Amino acid sequence: MDAPGFTASLVAGGVAGAAVDLILFPLDTIKTRLQSPQGFNQAGGFRGIYAGVPSAAIGSFPNAAAFFLTYEYVKSLLHTDSTSHFRPMKHMLAASTGEVVACLIRVPSEVVKQRAQVSASSKTLQIFSTILSEEGIQGLYRGYKSTVLREIPFSLVQFPLWESLKALWSWRRGRVVESWQSAVCGAFAGGFAAAVTTPLDVAKTRIMLAKAICRCLPENGSNQHGRLYLSGCL
Repeated sequence: MDAPGFTASLVAGGVAGAAVDLILFPLDTIKTRLQSPQGFNQAGGFRGIYAGVPSAAIGSFPNAAAFFLTYEYVKSLLHTDSTSHFRPMKHMLAASTGEVVACLIRVPSEVVKQRAQVSASSKTLQIFSTILSEEGIQGLYRGYKSTVLREIPFSLVQFPLWESLKALWSWRRGRVVESWQSAVCGAFAGGFAAAVTTPLDVAKTRIMLAKAICRCLPENGSNQHGRLYLSGCL
């Protein structure tokens, strides 16, 4: 990838990702609260739907920039003919690689954001400090594996479908699709991918919202039959 292409992917990907994350943030908050173990109302309901937005604002640009930069770079390395049957495989591999790289930035931001979304009375910086003091750096990466396991299938569905829809629309019209047409294709592809991977997204959310695993001892004080819980001692 040449320098102009590098810069374009970096800036365009970052701006697009930040714009989408901030515009749709209220919907993301509602989704997180619906998926939280304590239930929608106890997680905050419709109150404070912008809780955690500082974390999203800080993390969305570098996260999206890292993904699209990696995506375009890997695509440029995998040269295939425009009519090749291997084009979907190229898009799948590029998207998967982009997700693995982007999750290094996305997960810490996501952990802080989602905990703020279900604790609207707590400040984002306070939640960040609490995670560091109680769980350390590894607390910021709670759910990294589950996030990757969710994002890769999402991208394996979304990006090949998006590219295929654009190619089909372009072939039907006899010219390259316009920006709004590409957006329509992306919206359909993203919606379908989200529906397919919702169970994985629920699992990811609940792991991120879980407190550090603690060992609970029986009431009699014996330590022979301690049990582990993800969401704290019961």
